[in-house]
Amino acid sequence: MAMVTNEWMTVQAAAEHLGVSADTIRRWEKKGLIRAKRGKHGERLFEQPELRRVAEQGQNSSGVWKQLKAEQGTVSLIELFCGAGGLALGLHNAGLESKLLVDFDKDAIQTLQSNRPEWNSVKASVTEIDLHEYEGKVDVMAGGFPCQAFSYAGKQLGFEDTRGTLFYDFARLVSQVKPKMVLAENVKGLLSHDGGKTLETILNILDEMGYEASYKLMRSQFLDVPQKRERLIIMATRKELGLKHLFPEEKRYTVSLRAAIQDAPPSDGQEYSESKKTIMSLVPPGGYWRDLPDDLQKQYMGGSYFLGGGKTGMARRLSWDEPSLTLTCNPAQKQTERCHPEETRPLSVREYARIQCFPDDWEFSGSTSSKYKQIGNAVPVNLGYHVGLAVRTVLGNPASKADLPAELVSGTKWVPTHQND
Repeated sequence: MAMVTNEWMTVQAAAEHLGVSADTIRRWEKKGLIRAKRGKHGERLFEQPELRRVAEQGQNSSGVWKQLKAEQGTVSLIELFCGAGGLALGLHNAGLESKLLVDFDKDAIQTLQSNRPEWNSVKASVTEIDLHEYEGKVDVMAGGFPCQAFSYAGKQLGFEDTRGTLFYDFARLVSQVKPKMVLAENVKGLLSHDGGKTLETILNILDEMGYEASYKLMRSQFLDVPQKRERLIIMATRKELGLKHLFPEEKRYTVSLRAAIQDAPPSDGQEYSESKKTIMSLVPPGGYWRDLPDDLQKQYMGGSYFLGGGKTGMARRLSWDEPSLTLTCNPAQKQTERCHPEETRPLSVREYARIQCFPDDWEFSGSTSSKYKQIGNAVPVNLGYHVGLAVRTVLGNPASKADLPAELVSGTKWVPTHQND
């Protein structure tokens, strides 16, 4: 009999449960539509709710690529670590008003200043600025601070103990502005970074500062983004406001790469060397290095061929009919290739921008490599839009029904450590 462990199922059990083949379950995992964990004997295990969700929504690529926009609201914000404006533009499209955008990357700030000269975009280090002038004047403080480990020399980390990290300066500026809400975004890895201690410390410090926090891992491919990209969203509101935290609910469709880039305007981009182009020309759509003849696998992979792990990002060609894999800062790099599904070349800058949901008239400043980096590091614009609609609802300024906001759901509420003592 196929094994079931509580809510976790083996490949065969999952196939029997859903009435599909085991190969279908394996294909869903390969496409990044479902996550698996390893059992004690090394077997892949799948969670029942995830299986049901993928069965309902994972194969429906009926979504269209479009810029989502809502009517203007009354919610104001400051964003730190804003980059080239993915989150800023998404929140703007949701009707939020940016009062200040800050980043240390000169190309990213030039991108913002060129595209939205009316925005107050400033090149500065968060370690050096002071925001006391905005105290009580801004509703939301947003930012994607880098994921940095803390020192655990003491028994209990507090705000002062995080000095030397960029989170310290983010929290310092929050304490100056005292916004109604703190909105932070980060990579999925923050959930497990340093055994979960990093996230625990961040949330405990927000609690000490008077904020109640919730968080949710958002999957962009189910929120009108043609890309399998996960971002951790942390929402924290001042305790005295007693607000209910809400996050966008995933849609029952995805947007394919074809819908996003088939009519993308021409632009600059990286190119392969002749030898690499010869290799990549042999990889089928949706394939990677294991689809090469065995002798070429060994030649291309070198010593990595004999190491464990799938290394599925190497010699990777994308598929027309699925969302793109997560964009990296370099689509031609051996470890993180993002090859066009039909032409043997890396995705162009404009195709990158389409996948991140930037409009075609959003021009990026700097060198070609800087453009890729700005786009690869950005929050997908449409993900920012859906988060923005949730923020407006939480703060009592919801968008109109005509804007068709996503349904809203609760996230994981943080219970401060001291309440468990």
